[in-house]
Amino acid sequence: MPLSPCHTRTVNNMTLSIKVISPAETLVDSLADEVILPSTTGQLGILTDHVPLLTALDIGVLRYRANNQWQAIAVNGGFAEVEDNEVTVLVKSATSASEIDANSARQELASAEQKLASIGDSDKQAKILAQQAVKTARAKVQATVPFP
Repeated sequence: MPLSPCHTRTVNNMTLSIKVISPAETLVDSLADEVILPSTTGQLGILTDHVPLLTALDIGVLRYRANNQWQAIAVNGGFAEVEDNEVTVLVKSATSASEIDANSARQELASAEQKLASIGDSDKQAKILAQQAVKTARAKVQATVPFP
């Protein structure tokens, strides 16, 4: 089996290799200078020579900097592993910021917030699903905002 392009490149001591993989596709297979992960305990910054790490990801925005340009991906939870300057991210689903229409994302967020507000406290399952829809829509909106 041939190696992926990421593994045929030499990772120098100032770069990270990043892969973002969903069940549907590999969204990123690149070199990066810095990665920011939406972990379940908060934003987690990864630079070269980071200690080995395995972390759960929350719904949020993954950002990485390559060639002095920040790229964003709205992710729907998953896991990330950091080891030997390689960041491997497995996500349930994800959308690259370049594929998100900002106006549609804002409309999706407003609709999700309205739906959440209309659900009574007695329907716990519907409320949880609506809260996840709000978080997903909010991540899409945040991914379209330039950083920093």
